[in-house]
Amino acid sequence: MSVVSAEAVTGTKAVTEDDGCVPLAPRARLLPALGAVYRAQLSRARVARIPLLFVATFQSVGIMVLLRGVVSGGAPAYSVVSGSAVLVVAFVALNLLAQYFGQLRAGGGLDHYATLPVPPAAVVLGAAAAYASFTVPGAVVTAVTGCLLFHLPMAHLWVLVAVVPLSGAALSGLGAALGLLAPRQELATLGGQLGMSAALLLGVLPADRMPAPIGWARDLLPSTYGVEALARTFGPHPDWLAVGADLGICAAVGVLSLAVATWAYRRAAVR
Repeated sequence: MSVVSAEAVTGTKAVTEDDGCVPLAPRARLLPALGAVYRAQLSRARVARIPLLFVATFQSVGIMVLLRGVVSGGAPAYSVVSGSAVLVVAFVALNLLAQYFGQLRAGGGLDHYATLPVPPAAVVLGAAAAYASFTVPGAVVTAVTGCLLFHLPMAHLWVLVAVVPLSGAALSGLGAALGLLAPRQELATLGGQLGMSAALLLGVLPADRMPAPIGWARDLLPSTYGVEALARTFGPHPDWLAVGADLGICAAVGVLSLAVATWAYRRAAVR
């Protein structure tokens, strides 16, 4: 029986039955694998996460309604509205993703992904992108509602097109890293909730009313720069260079956090 050359098909050395092994399929490339993981995660999360997205949006709108009684307008109102919009991203991309990867690690789900010929970065990026995608409607609804509550202009809300994905990337990477590095599932859940609480306290409350040490902690939070970028656009004369700088920092933090999450996935998958 003739043997078809494996070199012509896969680019590897031809292998016969006498060798006692068969050629392996080529490893999937990053972009096709990323698309497949993203579609699978999006389909899975469509049913399970929509009620939680409603809760996240309702929570952010409720916070703005409560603060409406103590914040009348100006810079404090800018912080409240922008922080509440980004809080939706933090609830889904940070809190829920930390819980998801914590459950995946505790339940042995990482073993399934480890058997697939997909790069580790595709698993992390696909899951992060799917979770971040669900934050877009809630962030838009929250921002529009906040503008109506505090009588802010909505002319520059298009900046959400950059703020949501960049903040989502930074917070998703952080959430995935928390879920993958936590030794126990309960600690992953705790870490995600603490991170969301930090985004609430440090992002929604006006920065000029915080003590200096709290302000330093605020600067370390990845979502802070997305909040600042959106808040700057509510003023009468937005400083677009500062907006771009904030978005650039947010993008850099997003790349770093996703790289850490990919390393954490490799570390957890081999254990």
